[in-house]
Amino acid sequence: MKVLFIGDVFGKPGRQAVSELLPFVISKYGPFEAIIANGENSAGGKGITRSIVKSFWELGINVVTTGNHVWAQREVFDFIDSELGLLRPANYPTNTPGQGWVVINTASEMKLCVINIAGQVFLDNFSNPFHCLDEILKQVSVQTEHIILDFHAEATSEKIAMGWYADGRVSAVIGTHTHIQTADDRILHQGTAYVTDVGMTGPYDSVIGTAKKEVLYRFTTMLPVRYKVAQEEVILCGVVLDLDDKTGNAISIERVQIPL
Repeated sequence: MKVLFIGDVFGKPGRQAVSELLPFVISKYGPFEAIIANGENSAGGKGITRSIVKSFWELGINVVTTGNHVWAQREVFDFIDSELGLLRPANYPTNTPGQGWVVINTASEMKLCVINIAGQVFLDNFSNPFHCLDEILKQVSVQTEHIILDFHAEATSEKIAMGWYADGRVSAVIGTHTHIQTADDRILHQGTAYVTDVGMTGPYDSVIGTAKKEVLYRFTTMLPVRYKVAQEEVILCGVVLDLDDKTGNAISIERVQIPL
């Protein structure tokens, strides 16, 4: 099973990169059984809208994960329950709208589970992500061996800890949130593919997607400023995963970084 995971789509430049570059990625690295994208910053750099979700489906993306900014656009409350391929972190409180994981049928009718969990370090007061994974796997492991975890976390230590904790229990642990693609993609000892951060799909002539001028003003003056989405040097970042059809173990993980 070959799966594409597209890193955090940031604003209109990120959406444009996905729209224009996805056919090239499919022709070069595919075909894919499923395509996953993190879309929590796809609406103006923070949050997601119904029209953006619809555009992702039209491009052939099967699952959209998010993170701590999932609620930034208020309209998300109107549709998150009905869009079963749109995920929010599973370790929000029990009655939170939306869902934290989903099992889909891939292009060849194999089952693939995608889980979205947020870290605790330097983020909101999410419940313990390790215990959350344990509870989800009790339900998912009887349905499929093919399981991909989007671990949306700030601290690299927490991310690699999750990698080792999930090793042999999921097919891949893909780190999101920090927007800088890391060069530590590998397969862990028990067969789980891992990367600390898959990177950002958006403008790299920026500070993690935001225009440099405003960010530098904030850092040098400590005064509030309205951030803007940067526009230059747009890149699609992601990873291509090849998973064993029978065991779900990762055969390979390959970083991709393609300029628009």
